[in-house]
Amino acid sequence: MSDPLAEERAAALAQIEALTREFDGVVAASKASNADDEHDPEGATIAFERQQVVALLDQARRRLADVDAALARRADGGYGTCESCGRSIAPERLAARPAARTCIACAR
Repeated sequence: MSDPLAEERAAALAQIEALTREFDGVVAASKASNADDEHDPEGATIAFERQQVVALLDQARRRLADVDAALARRADGGYGTCESCGRSIAPERLAARPAARTCIACAR
């Protein structure tokens, strides 16, 4: 039987690894280039690309933190219980969002 939290954690780690490589590539490209980044006729600047990757990396790290928190709740018996109202989180919501902290009613 599969473990949705373990799968979500593995996916988040893989995303962080890929984005870190991408970020390192953008930084290396900017160091290797002496192009006028601010006036590039090709479109997006290197600084913009770097900030875009940083934002995605931050999002992936938050995703990993959410999954780790869900794993901790599972270990202490609180997984599947809404942090706001204390009711059970529907299995369908947990299937769609394994790290969900709240029931659908409280999420609204």
